[in-house]
Amino acid sequence: MSRWRWVFLQMTRRLWMRAALFAVLGVGTALAAILVQNIIPWDLPTNLGADSVDRILNILASSMLAVTTFSLSVMIAAYSAATNNVTPRATKLLMQDTTTQNVLATFVGSFLFSLVGIVALSTGIYGERGRVVLFIVTLAVIVLIAVTILRWIDHLSRLGRMGETTDRVEQAATKAILARAASPTLGAKPLIDAENTIPAEAVPIFRKKIGYVQHLDVGALNAVAEKHEGEIYVVCLPGAFVHHAQPLAWVTGIDDEGAEDSIRAAFTIAEERTFDQDPRFGLAVMAEIGSRALSPATNDSGTAIDVIGRAVRLLANWKRIENEDAEEEVRFPRVFVPPLDPEDMFDDIFSPLARDGAGLIEIQIRLLKALSALARMDDETFRSAAIRHARLALSRAEAALPVEEEKEALRTLYEELKSQTPPRRPATSMPVRRRSE
Repeated sequence: MSRWRWVFLQMTRRLWMRAALFAVLGVGTALAAILVQNIIPWDLPTNLGADSVDRILNILASSMLAVTTFSLSVMIAAYSAATNNVTPRATKLLMQDTTTQNVLATFVGSFLFSLVGIVALSTGIYGERGRVVLFIVTLAVIVLIAVTILRWIDHLSRLGRMGETTDRVEQAATKAILARAASPTLGAKPLIDAENTIPAEAVPIFRKKIGYVQHLDVGALNAVAEKHEGEIYVVCLPGAFVHHAQPLAWVTGIDDEGAEDSIRAAFTIAEERTFDQDPRFGLAVMAEIGSRALSPATNDSGTAIDVIGRAVRLLANWKRIENEDAEEEVRFPRVFVPPLDPEDMFDDIFSPLARDGAGLIEIQIRLLKALSALARMDDETFRSAAIRHARLALSRAEAALPVEEEKEALRTLYEELKSQTPPRRPATSMPVRRRSE
């Protein structure tokens, strides 16, 4: 995804953008009746509700203003609940909820439609046929408002709840993981060993802004490299924290200052991380939810166990897509990008849960079983990462659990995890033996 396309996508997720579009639509609809009235057949009855349209618009204007104010207060309360009970990092997903944005935008657009209609009626712009057109459009707006309110009532029953917010985090993380697993190096050549791959004559590219890399435009980097017949070695992936002394990339064959500025512009840096190109951020937010559930103030082991199960699903999706797309097409041959390390992904999700749940036997059992499931996914990297985290979890549990029988149960699970082997898959399908009649 190019930088401008990504910026446009971020704009469309903002509440004010959608509300502004619906507001323009509402105003345009009210004014369109002035033009439409000239093409209405002369024999159309002009007394069909035309006299009552101004009263209906007054009711709509007053009620939509009240409903919009109430909905905004409910939305803010839901954001506050998600911040306090789940994690502040999940609030951004609630703010990007399309249902909430469409509902509020519909209310704002209906209010402005009514307001503009009232003003136009008071000036006498509408003729008899224009009032009929406005009446018909007003009925359509009323139907739209009724459907929107019903959807809003159903949506409010879930907005800001723990399960709903956790689902949104998992969906965002799954989307990012599937996209990265299908394109581990974002279409560039893989940079496996940076220390031995980057040429000694390469020049580092720095940027003065301090923050997180939110987006990386690999296509723009490749265009700069092709123009100067050079190569670019990216060392900061989306999600990385950069500062004055941290190179964004190393380049060879590019010594033009304008080209270096273009390379810097390909890295979008801001104060916060985002889910789009950063699969590790979704795992980290999921771990935050589990850690907060394990805090003494919350003491919710069930949510932490639920998070462990979601973590298995997320990492299993990574391995499934990676196995299906064994070889990625290189679309940007002059750019080198390092793939994500599964060890880092395991650290993001399992380290906080093992630390905060060290004294809870139910958490440790579920954690070891989850790691055992991941270790059996026919991948040596997953297996080594799972064994390492199981060993760390066992060490923490042995230091925190007071009962020896619980420690022994965990040791048994750990030994089973180390000794198990990935399931063998038959080369050909076995024939199905049918029972005789």
